[in-house]
Amino acid sequence: MDRLKQYIYLTRFDKPIGILLLLWPTLIALWLASDGHPSPHLFLVFCVGTVLMRAAGCAINDFADRDFDRHVKRTAARPLTAGKIKAWEAVAVAAVLALASFALIWPLNALTKQLSLAAVAIAASYPYFKRFFALPQAYLGIAFGFGIPMAFAAVQNDLPPAAWLLLAGNVFWALAYDTEYAMVDRDDDLKLGLKTSAITFGRYDVAAVMLCYAATLAITLGVGWHYGLRGWFLAGIAVALGCAVYHYYLIRGRDRMRCFKAFRHNNWLGAAVFAGVALDYFFSHT
Repeated sequence: MDRLKQYIYLTRFDKPIGILLLLWPTLIALWLASDGHPSPHLFLVFCVGTVLMRAAGCAINDFADRDFDRHVKRTAARPLTAGKIKAWEAVAVAAVLALASFALIWPLNALTKQLSLAAVAIAASYPYFKRFFALPQAYLGIAFGFGIPMAFAAVQNDLPPAAWLLLAGNVFWALAYDTEYAMVDRDDDLKLGLKTSAITFGRYDVAAVMLCYAATLAITLGVGWHYGLRGWFLAGIAVALGCAVYHYYLIRGRDRMRCFKAFRHNNWLGAAVFAGVALDYFFSHT
């Protein structure tokens, strides 16, 4: 039972915020691709697949960072770093979860399966980008947003410009929320020589976060407007904008715990946009 508990901590099933940050953009894409009427089967596939791939990503991330996490206050007690599980176990857990996720999309078209292989490669390589890339959070945005083109591929067997625009918007969103997250660990990351957007942006970190929020909301607004979404969708965007303004008041003093609170609150920003999309289709496109 204790081993199972350690696996839950390894895969962060006890912290669902990461699942939601992947799920909202994926569901937005699924709704747009299907004109607001996704099949129950695809809805289930993408929900369960998101949960599995996020868990696999956490396991491989902890494997890659096992020699760094012990020096960071927030991560020192993670199972792999604390020696409660072995490195090979983390790799095995990640592999099993990734294979289970691939099994879910096996009945889907070839394009979706090809994209899933790319998604696995991106997720597995993300932890190593912190070694050399100045903005690893941008790469995280691609990893966290790859459900977007996969949703379009699954529904339409095609990748329209909207899929890539939404993915670009997700990169900006990830830059915003993961910079807030990186602001919590900035001192530790500087000592370890890791690269993060919080370090790269320096004293312009708060301004950069807000510009990224503006970019993602502008892109999402443009795509939704192109698809004919209006009243409810605009209300969702307005609520999301309010969330972004709230985050500014949380992070402007760069207090660690308030920055972490802003990061966690991004769930509500994503939920607001998805709710706007879903409600607009339900009330205006039925």
